Amino acid sequence: METPKSVYKLGFWSAFFAAFFSIAYVIGQLAEWFGLMGSGGGPENDSTWYGLVVLLVPSLFIGISFVVMMGSIHSQAPADKKIWSQTGLIFAIMYGTLICMNYFVQLTLVAPALYRGEVSDGIRPFLFNVFNSFTYSVDLLGYSFMSLATLFAAFVFTGPGLEKAVRWFMIANGLIMPFIALQTFYHPLIWVASLWAVTLPGATVSLAVLFRRKLRGL
Repeated sequence: METPKSVYKLGFWSAFFAAFFSIAYVIGQLAEWFGLMGSGGGPENDSTWYGLVVLLVPSLFIGISFVVMMGSIHSQAPADKKIWSQTGLIFAIMYGTLICMNYFVQLTLVAPALYRGEVSDGIRPFLFNVFNSFTYSVDLLGYSFMSLATLFAAFVFTGPGLEKAVRWFMIANGLIMPFIALQTFYHPLIWVASLWAVTLPGATVSLAVLFRRKLRGL
């Protein structure tokens, strides 16, 4: 059965936006770590209210576009590979649900309170304290699910050339999962987890190009 053109079109745009917003996040994170957004620099200092906005707005849209991208991968996967794409999509939905809820709370509840300087007892449990908060642990769990999503979906792409690039970027993104998940126990793991800044944009950019080529080939 031939894959509908709409699948490749949606796949291209969702991968494009996932790449765009992941690169935007990486730029913002580098600015934060270099102390350009008032946090003091480095990975262990908490973000200011505007740091949260700069980092979490693109992160929220990564969550949305990534899930749509994974759905497109599943829709075009061959029948004998759909178990891999379906498993990846399940983990992607778990990732998207966790991080979108987390970031929406940060942007609509926490950041405004920080801006006003009115951090009440009701707000404190939701503060995004690096390595030491409920919300940071939820974030790590979400991105661990993202890594698992790409690891499983990687096995859909078995061809040479561009498919090989997609496969290896997705596998690499999957293999950093332990370094994401265990940061609260050993903080320096964040430096290995930071390879996400290469693996996720690499996977999404190569996927966007692959979907575009398939769309033009129809």
